[in-house]
This record gives sequence, C-alpha cells and structure tokens, in this order.
Amino acid sequence: MILAFNPRTSMRLSFAVRLLAVVGLAAPLAACSSFDSLFGEKYETKILPDTPADQSYNQGLARLQSKDYDGAAKKFEDIDKQHPYSEYSKRGLLMATYSAYEAGKYPEAIAAGQRYIGRYVSSPEIAYAYYLVGMSYYHQIPDISRDQDTAVKALAAFETVVTKYPKSEYAEDAKYKAQVTRDQLAGKEMSIGRFYLRRNNYTGAVNRFRDVLGKYQSTRQTEEALFRLTEAYIGLGIIHEAQTAAAILGHNYPDSTWYKDAYAKLQSAGAEPKEHSDSWMSKLFRRS
Repeated sequence: MILAFNPRTSMRLSFAVRLLAVVGLAAPLAACSSFDSLFGEKYETKILPDTPADQSYNQGLARLQSKDYDGAAKKFEDIDKQHPYSEYSKRGLLMATYSAYEAGKYPEAIAAGQRYIGRYVSSPEIAYAYYLVGMSYYHQIPDISRDQDTAVKALAAFETVVTKYPKSEYAEDAKYKAQVTRDQLAGKEMSIGRFYLRRNNYTGAVNRFRDVLGKYQSTRQTEEALFRLTEAYIGLGIIHEAQTAAAILGHNYPDSTWYKDAYAKLQSAGAEPKEHSDSWMSKLFRRS
C-alpha cells in the first residue's frame, strides 16, 4: 500500500518541528504541551543523572574482561564525557584507546590516544599512548601502490617512543615497527622511481632514489636504489655519478646481484665502478 502525499499533513508536521524548535528554547514545558495537543500523546523531558565515574570504569573493565572491546571503549569514553579531567577520566581515556584498538576501531583509538597525549604530557603512561597511536596507524598502512600518509604518521609515533622514551617497555617493539614502516616508505619511493625510469624520466627517477638513500638508508631498498641510480645516471650521461653509485654498492654489498648488474651496466657504457669523493652519495655514506 502506498500512502498518498497529503499537503495538510506535511505542513502540520513542518509547523510542529518549527514550533518545537522555538518553544523548546523558550520554555520546555510549553513544548510538551504543544506536542500533546498536536499528536495526542504525552511527552516528558527528563535529565538523567551522570553515572558515577567509578561505576562506569568498573563496567568498562568488566566488558574488557569479557572481550567486549567495543562496549568497553564506549564505557570508558562515557567517563571522559561526564567527568572530564577527573582521575577516572585520565585512566578511562587510556583504557578507551586500548579498547578501541583491540576492537579494530583504529580511528577511534587514534582520537582517544591523541586526546590523552594532549592532556597528560607528563603521565608515566604517555609512551604507551604513543605506542597505541602508532600501532593504530600501523594496522591501516596500505600497499605501496596507494598513499602512505598512515605510514608516515605511524613512523612519527614510533620514533617518538624510541627517542623520547627509550627505556619504556614499548621502545624495542616500536623500534622494530619503525624499521618495517621505513621499509614500506622506501618501497613506495622505489616504486615511483622505477616508474620514472621505465619512461626515461631519469631526473625524476634520481630524485626518488636519492630520497631512499637520504631518508631510508638502513632499509633493504638501499641495494636496489644504488643500482637504479647507476642506471639513471648512465641514462643522463653523468658517468662519474654512475661510477660512484656502483662503487658504493660494491663496497657495501660485494656479493649482491645488484652489484653484478651495476658492474655490467657500467662496462657496457665503457666505464668501471669508481667512487668520486665530490659526489653527494660519497658524502652521504661517509656521514652514516
């Protein structure tokens, strides 16, 4: 059955909504009376008292224990809404971060964790908050074909744990996760560099491979980056930089298949690996 549109009913409902908005601001009791007359039902406005902070906290812990992480997160968040800046709110906000993380609600975990970090900078649990934020970003890192903004944010959080709180129990895992994340970011740069190289955009390729060495030299992408630089510089006709890239590759990774390929590329260009001390690569590796 399809109900026909009734202009009178539509106007009446529209009027009721406008009346509720106006009267509700001026006098709530009058609004109830207006609704009674319009719809023939009795409505009563009630302001429910806040749940005591300790009660909400214990309810959150109970839900956490039963692995109802989503429900636990909501209970802990309620404390922050009803009793902000209380001691229970401080505890609850960190527990809300953890619960949301365990529930797989990573954006919610990040939001709660960042609120905790913003409010309680001197808390003994601040390293854990950074770690949870980092892990929440970490679990959202996409493959290298997509934007790596979450990887950048994960790396920043992990590096904060490692540099500012090196003695915390989370520092070791944060250090490992940071290295994995750097490798991901280096992989993204390599992917774009290869794309440029295939299209003979040698300058664009060099810039990407240079970023890999400058920002992510400790990653597994370094060997290939040096080989690709050898290729790109040969393409540009800048042989001394190609020689330097191959020489550094051979010095650091003498048994690498990338070095054998770089050596062959140089030979086909009538040259051999030779490090030139004025090269940016030579200076970069001397510093590291």
